[in-house]
Amino acid sequence: MDDRQRAEGRNRDIAVADIWAFKTEPSLRAAGLVGYSVEATDGGIGKIDEATEETGRSHLIVDTGPWIFGKKVMLPAGVVDRVDLDTETVFVNRSKDEIKDAPEFAPDRSRDDEEYRNRLGGYYGGL
Repeated sequence: MDDRQRAEGRNRDIAVADIWAFKTEPSLRAAGLVGYSVEATDGGIGKIDEATEETGRSHLIVDTGPWIFGKKVMLPAGVVDRVDLDTETVFVNRSKDEIKDAPEFAPDRSRDDEEYRNRLGGYYGGL
């Protein structure tokens, strides 16, 4: 493995680790986001059902409603681009297709499943 490959591997590891941390201001992170609408780069995807701010594990659970009927998706906090408190909208820096193509979320087990979180972090960190 040459220096370039080692550097790329380190950058990818950092990107995957950072994907679980909010990038927005602390005051916005701490805001109660449950019930806020979520907008992908190309349109709405649903409403926030749950939000956590666990160190290294922060994420949103979004109820996609009619967009992907009956499904929920887990979004790592690092995909949050900004929060508009006036309109109660969270904007994420991923497209609807990227979100739809993510590893499937299973509400009964995915939250605490390290293998799932690693796959999801790798997926979003690699985009």
